[in-house]
Amino acid sequence: MANDTLAAKTDEAAQPGSPVTAAAHLAPAVDETLRRFLTAEIALLDTVDPALGGFARIAQDAVLAGGKRLRPTFGYWGWRGLVGPQESVEPVLPALAALELMHAFALLHDDVMDASATRRGRPTAHRLFAAEHVAGARRGDAGHFGNAAAVLAGDLCLVWADQLLATTPLPTATVFAVRACYDRMRVEAVAGQYLDILGEADPDSWTVERSLVVARHKTASYTVQRPLQYGAALADRSVCCGGACRGDRHAAVSAAYHRYGLAVGEAFQLRDDLLGVYGDPAVTGKPAGDDLITGKPTALLLLARELADRAQAAALDGGDVDAARDAIAETGAVARVEDLIQQRLAEAVECISDAPIDATVRSALTDLAVSAGDRAA
Repeated sequence: MANDTLAAKTDEAAQPGSPVTAAAHLAPAVDETLRRFLTAEIALLDTVDPALGGFARIAQDAVLAGGKRLRPTFGYWGWRGLVGPQESVEPVLPALAALELMHAFALLHDDVMDASATRRGRPTAHRLFAAEHVAGARRGDAGHFGNAAAVLAGDLCLVWADQLLATTPLPTATVFAVRACYDRMRVEAVAGQYLDILGEADPDSWTVERSLVVARHKTASYTVQRPLQYGAALADRSVCCGGACRGDRHAAVSAAYHRYGLAVGEAFQLRDDLLGVYGDPAVTGKPAGDDLITGKPTALLLLARELADRAQAAALDGGDVDAARDAIAETGAVARVEDLIQQRLAEAVECISDAPIDATVRSALTDLAVSAGDRAA
């Protein structure tokens, strides 16, 4: 089986001293798991009505079309930190891949809420559905149809995530721990997204600290912190580390993951704030400047408003994206955000410095922290 081979490669690469190689083999294994699962699910929908298969394939494309596979990667290292280097990853691949389906749910809904035209350099799902509506000369408003269909596609991805997670062979006690973490992650992601849209509607009530609260829920929780803890929960406490994984060690590792995850997640979101204004669309796959157009109260923009003189404040509200970019940089807000990112990354590395995990996992998490805070997309 292709999945077995990919899992074996990941296990081999996960030996001490090769965290980067292990992660490189994990993504193809996750993708193959997703591809097999989605192929079977879409075939079932095709038997109901051909239109459902076409609808589901757009959802499938949203899942498989690129992406960093960060959440499965953090989940993998969270799990590996407790089970050690010898345990095969194959049994938990469905659970790790389920994180990517949840991520697709969030992206599909987020694109509708933000009225985004592109994602990863491709038209967003709601744009594709709207184009189908126009091409088919259907009745009603194409934009409304596109939005409604994309919301349903996101819902389908969330259902698929539950289905795929349920196929993971886990002891009953482990299932409860994994589900508790997974459910908390979903609640926090929705809560963070609501605060995100509330901030756009009521920016005057927002502060830098409140923007960081949004970052903790919308990004830190479901990108880093909870996937790590989810991975830790996947480690069967009765067998991990050859039976040596006592409850106190599990608790210590999970606590370290919690602190590390919050710090890295905030750094990730702060970098996103910078990329949303200064990123290269050819690299990010998204237009730059949307946050300035919508007035989204990111930490970057709020810091700029705090630091701006009268002329800079006028530029921030003048409607000229290029002028606003220049003004933000002139206020010193960009430098302040860069400092915050470095502070969070240093905090993250410190959090795992004495955690009871082996050097390979510590090295991998350090590398992931750096890449999350210092990236171009």
